[in-house]
Amino acid sequence: MDPIGFLVDPMTYGFMQRGLVAAILVGVVCAVMGTFVVLKGLAFIGDAVSHAAFPGLVIAYIIGAPLYIGGAVAAVSTALAIGLVTRRSRLRFDTSVGVLFAGTFALGVMLFSTIQGYVTDLLGYLLGNVLGIGVGDLIQVAILGGIVLAIVLAIRKELLFATFDPLGAAASGLPVARLEYLLLALLGITIVVSIQAVGIIMVVAMLVTPAATAQLLVIRFGRMMAVGVALAAISAVLGLYISFYLNLASGASIVLVETGFFVIALLLGPKTGLLSRASQPAAVAPS
Repeated sequence: MDPIGFLVDPMTYGFMQRGLVAAILVGVVCAVMGTFVVLKGLAFIGDAVSHAAFPGLVIAYIIGAPLYIGGAVAAVSTALAIGLVTRRSRLRFDTSVGVLFAGTFALGVMLFSTIQGYVTDLLGYLLGNVLGIGVGDLIQVAILGGIVLAIVLAIRKELLFATFDPLGAAASGLPVARLEYLLLALLGITIVVSIQAVGIIMVVAMLVTPAATAQLLVIRFGRMMAVGVALAAISAVLGLYISFYLNLASGASIVLVETGFFVIALLLGPKTGLLSRASQPAAVAPS
């Protein structure tokens, strides 16, 4: 096949154009937020909040409200509730996540079971379908994603300080608790932005994998975020082309490409792979 035609032909379809833009937007937002998620060890909360968005989607569907609004309210509320319960009850963070994760998702399943018939819209959010995104959905993704990126860029230094040294940040006068709640709220919005692209089941991979891969390659925070964004964007493009030509699920294809990059970085990267071993000085034998 002609290489130019290979690249251009899929873009003659409107659904591929919208899907590509949406996948890149989602990948960039997830990579930016994923940097904080990985550094703070919040991967589990990403999975929990993504599942917590499900009852909000179901309620919005039942009452005829926009699904994005229902999912956003449920995701952000659950994220904030996890932070509140952890602080007030003095339970371990993962314990609070586990309790609210199970309870909210069970509520969603129960409400879903009351709906008669086959519900394509809600199943799409469970499994993801970035190629099914319409113009209206794309606009919502762009607006919500833009809000998240604008807030993160505006207070990046404060979030970074609170992430690496919360005690020092509190001593310097920063409202660490508020910054943590804001980070959780932004995480909830990011997940809602992402679930139509890759689905509730795999959204945590979009958050964690590019940032985790970048952490294997670079050290500095800014470079880690930049590399994660680049990997997410490249994975979105490659995953969509694989999905188009092999007739595979688009969200799963994107996630598997990201996972492939992670495996390559793990095996060949400068920190953990063959390159790290090659760069290490040879041990001096005892005389």
